[in-house]
Amino acid sequence: MGFQHFSTCFLLALCILSQGLAKGAHGFACNWGTRLTHPLPPQITVKLMRDNGFRQVKLFEADPDALKALGNSGIQVMVGIPNDLLANLAASVDAAIAWVNQNVSSYISKNGVDIRYVAVGNEAFLKTYNGRFVNVTFPAIQNIQAAIIKAGLGRQVKVTTPLNADVYQSDSGLPSGGNFRPDIHYQMMSIIKFLSQNGGPLTFNIYPFLSLDADPHFPKEFAFFDGSAAPVVDGSITYTNVFDANYDTLITALEKNGFGQMPVIIGEVGWPTDGTANANIKNAQRFNQGLIDRIVKRQGSPKRPTPPDIYLFGFLDEDAKSIEPGPFERHWGVFNFDGSIKYPLNLGGGKQLVAARGVRYLPKQWCVMSTQANVQDPTAFADSMSKACTYADCTPLSPGGSCSGLDVRGNASYAFNMYFQTMNQRKDACNFNGLSVITNINPSPPQSACQFKIMIDLGKHEKKSTSPSDAPKIKLNLMVMLLSSFIFTMLLLYV
Repeated sequence: MGFQHFSTCFLLALCILSQGLAKGAHGFACNWGTRLTHPLPPQITVKLMRDNGFRQVKLFEADPDALKALGNSGIQVMVGIPNDLLANLAASVDAAIAWVNQNVSSYISKNGVDIRYVAVGNEAFLKTYNGRFVNVTFPAIQNIQAAIIKAGLGRQVKVTTPLNADVYQSDSGLPSGGNFRPDIHYQMMSIIKFLSQNGGPLTFNIYPFLSLDADPHFPKEFAFFDGSAAPVVDGSITYTNVFDANYDTLITALEKNGFGQMPVIIGEVGWPTDGTANANIKNAQRFNQGLIDRIVKRQGSPKRPTPPDIYLFGFLDEDAKSIEPGPFERHWGVFNFDGSIKYPLNLGGGKQLVAARGVRYLPKQWCVMSTQANVQDPTAFADSMSKACTYADCTPLSPGGSCSGLDVRGNASYAFNMYFQTMNQRKDACNFNGLSVITNINPSPPQSACQFKIMIDLGKHEKKSTSPSDAPKIKLNLMVMLLSSFIFTMLLLYV
């Protein structure tokens, strides 16, 4: 009787477990960026993650509202330290102790946040930084590790540093030729050895999209997991996609330097949906579905069959993010800025993406170019476009973007509306030298990916989601947006 009861319970537990696995109980991981003019309330964002099976999240900084919302959520957190803090943290262990106390210990003890990693810096060895952070990254890692141990969190919280894939290379062009860049080899070895001694993983960002977008001769099909490009043969190994080839170049570099078993996390990988010709819904859906299929199947690479944790980039679009890398930079989200679905994804076990619920919007009205407006006045038109696109996101108007096919009036209407929405539909926000008018008719072209947005009503969410820390955060986001949008506007007007 006892054995029969045990068998019944065991089978029941096994059924429950198998159902959980079928529904994606292993879970997905994502990056939660907060550079938005109208952010989705943190509580709604966290629920959206949970509803779609995301069990791990990476924050680029210790955002107070995001961390509080993640408390007791069942989601494991990697909290980031921005590059501009590295020098101070490298110079002072006391500064590191203060940072850990404020941004790690406090949220674990007071808010129940399940912080598992601290990510020191973000792509600090990127070539475009010209060595600015090379000599401060490792000392900052050492001091943060010391601070975590002092806080009594050495077993729970591990240190890592997210690095761009440009820290390694292959002279042969094949994964078997992989090694770390000579100019940072010493620093890389110091970091890898230290992390290995302290049980911390290495984190790397791999972007097949950037490989394709930067090189007109790159074989497009090789960027996708289901592509039909000619495979790359490297000895006894055949590569059918650039992700595996890139990842195994890293694994080879680790092996050559005596760290073949070093744990690795993929900190960022994804595909944007707007801003350039290759950044579109079709390509993003194709790439991310292939990526999710691999995660669900627990599929690794030829050299390392056991898959790493993979953090999808990103979770939501960020309309205030810098576009220095390109206009696509604001459109990496699997979800739109408001948590609505861009495209369907099969998450395994018959589960599909679900949208955010409880989001409140501004009234259904748009600011567009008046039918009576004279587009022949170049000064008024240029000034109006410059004003709109300096303070709002006009990147869908970029060549190859979702709204790049609009005519002159359409371009102006899109720009005017984005400014109007960004400014919370203020009455004076639809005033462009007599060229504009407010309408209740949605001006989005039919059967088109070009959508004239209506923003989240921050006022209606204010009581639940804002705090005194929101004001400087929104101000900073707007400052970043202003600078990059000004550059974009100049290009839009004169290219």
